[in-house]
Amino acid sequence: MILKHTNTNPVTALPGITRRTLVHGPTLMLVEFTLEAGRDLPIHTHPHEQAGYIVSGRLRLNLDGAFHELGPGDSYHVLSNVPHGAFIHETAIVLDAFTPPRQDYIDAAI
Repeated sequence: MILKHTNTNPVTALPGITRRTLVHGPTLMLVEFTLEAGRDLPIHTHPHEQAGYIVSGRLRLNLDGAFHELGPGDSYHVLSNVPHGAFIHETAIVLDAFTPPRQDYIDAAI
C-alpha cells in the first residue's frame, strides 16, 4: 500500500493533539502525531504495542511512572497495557508504530 501524506486526514485526538494514520497493514500501522507545546497527553493504556520516534520538538514521556526527557532523534517502546502519557515542552512531530493496528484510528481516518 502506498499513501501520500496529502491524502491522509488529520484527526483531532485531543485539543492541540492531531494524528494522521499514515499507513497500515494486517499487523502494523504507522501514525504521525502533531503535539502543540504546553499540551498534556493524559496517562492511558491500550492493548497495542507501540514504538515511537521524535522527529522534532521536545517532550517529557511518563512511561509507567518513570519520566524521560526526549527530543529529536530519540525513540521509545511501550509494551501492551503499560501506562504512559506525556507533557509537550516544545511543539513536536512524533511517529508511532502500533501492533496490532488500532482499528479506532483506522475507522476515524476514513
